[in-house]
Amino acid sequence: MSYLKLDINYANKTLKKDILPMQQKVCEIHEMIHNKTGLGNDFLGWVDLPNKIQKELPQITEAANKIRSQSEVLVVIGIGGSYLGAQAGLDYLNNYEAPHVEVIFAGHQLSSTYLSKLVRYLEYREFSINVISKSGTTTEPAIAFRVLKELIEKKYGKDAKDRIYVTTDQKRGALYQLAVKEDYQRFVIPDDVGGRFSVLTAVGLLPLAAAGYNLNEIISGAMHAQNRYFIDKLEDNEAYQYAVLRYLYYTEGFKVEAIASYDYELSYLAEWWKQLFGESEGKDGKALFPASANFTTDLHSLGQYFQDGPRFLIETVLSVDKVASDIKIPFVEEDNDGLNYLAGEKLSYVNKQAMLGTIQAHHEGGVPIMEIKIPELTPYSFGYLVYFFEKACAMSAYLLEVNPFDQPGVEKYKKNMFKLLGKPGHDK
Repeated sequence: MSYLKLDINYANKTLKKDILPMQQKVCEIHEMIHNKTGLGNDFLGWVDLPNKIQKELPQITEAANKIRSQSEVLVVIGIGGSYLGAQAGLDYLNNYEAPHVEVIFAGHQLSSTYLSKLVRYLEYREFSINVISKSGTTTEPAIAFRVLKELIEKKYGKDAKDRIYVTTDQKRGALYQLAVKEDYQRFVIPDDVGGRFSVLTAVGLLPLAAAGYNLNEIISGAMHAQNRYFIDKLEDNEAYQYAVLRYLYYTEGFKVEAIASYDYELSYLAEWWKQLFGESEGKDGKALFPASANFTTDLHSLGQYFQDGPRFLIETVLSVDKVASDIKIPFVEEDNDGLNYLAGEKLSYVNKQAMLGTIQAHHEGGVPIMEIKIPELTPYSFGYLVYFFEKACAMSAYLLEVNPFDQPGVEKYKKNMFKLLGKPGHDK
């Protein structure tokens, strides 16, 4: 039985009937994924990761317990897939239970103000560092680690090494070599799992465990999704239905997919989703552009464009059935704001009606809409949803006939930046 529900009642009627005729192509790609015969097949380790990662959970949990016993703050240093999944999980579970440690991210941008303020903040707090990088030479996290390593060594002296946790390649790279030399505790980024697919490795799990969230529940949800989406029958596999429908929209000339949520806890899940699909599919001049919107906030800025703008945009709504906490709207005698008709109602009810009203309006305005219904924001549903999107992304990229697991375009800006910075060997 599926845990999530994909609702396509507001999708394009003419395209819905074209989903099942894609069955043969879906079967072929399903075999490519599970037999590891497609483009980029060296990076398909995420497919059965929920089963494989279980043996590492005790070590990750033990390190997380140590971090909580020593520190008020864990600084996670990483960029792209090395931080987005963990940040998505922390925001997603924000109302589930109180975090045991404050998790702050660094090395995900080059703002001097941000890093300077973080250094000043940490001077008066007990902290640990988790630096995440396969190579150890990516500019943004490498700079942040240099700065924060100097700070932690100044603050704790020879004991600093017991507060530095390294998540990196199993046996090579600058960060691996430094970790071995300094005897930092190490966690492995598997060779066959790319950064944007690494949420369910130590990359995402150590920060989540340090914050106090249950890793067994996260992995149980992911295992449920792994088993659920192992089937190749399109009418029974919502991840593949979602992938096929967004592909069909693309072939019909749509250019953008905007993921919209009405719960602020989903904001960073959307950021992770944008990297997952944008970096996996945006090649050879192909793919939908992945965008996001936080409703109802963005209805007061982007709502007009969604409603009456050009029809090149599809909308995927993430909805949550059961909220973690709620609040009632009070009765006010004078009723100056005219809201007494809502007195006694829960805010979640108002939010739900806003979502339904917006879906209807956008649909009537010609926006094709898919809705992914999440029962509630828990560690279990987070693990499930991560795997859902990873499986859908692989299917979607293969339908476009691109390699889902490389990112050749990312290297161009780096070459230009290194040349401007005068890095040796980049003067041409």
